[in-house]
Amino acid sequence: MKRYLIFCWLLLSCALALGRQTAGQNQPSAKPPEDYSGMYSFLKDGEFVQITVEDQGRVTGFISRYGELDSDRGVFLDQFFKQGKLDGNKLSFSTQTVHETWYEFKGSVERGDGKNPGDEAYYVLKGTLTQYTVDANQKTSSKSREVTFKVFPRDMGSGPEKPEKRD
Repeated sequence: MKRYLIFCWLLLSCALALGRQTAGQNQPSAKPPEDYSGMYSFLKDGEFVQITVEDQGRVTGFISRYGELDSDRGVFLDQFFKQGKLDGNKLSFSTQTVHETWYEFKGSVERGDGKNPGDEAYYVLKGTLTQYTVDANQKTSSKSREVTFKVFPRDMGSGPEKPEKRD
């Protein structure tokens, strides 16, 4: 009987030790994934791309740009993403059509020249931007170019918060 109890105790101890090892392997890594969400430069000064990384690599956002047609020249236009995806650091998105124009981006998010998170150009979007345009005859044309868009600096605050005034 004593041998049987020792055998059961050893078996139980091994099972518990194995369970701890397996549980440790299934825990998520301590390092959280990079957050590439933010506002990035676009083609011209004053234009930008806003990117928000959501669950399972879904990306939402929009491009704010100046119109280029005679009817909208100089007007600020917002083109929301129709679809967007982030897989690791590989980023792709396409916008909705506004004034017969839409964009597709395929590339990656990379570390830029910024020294600290929140600095300008800490991240950059590098890849191919394709602009699609439909003319008056309903013919679609496209123009592709290699681009690098820098993240704008994040406001890290300008000092300690001021206490609220109380009456």
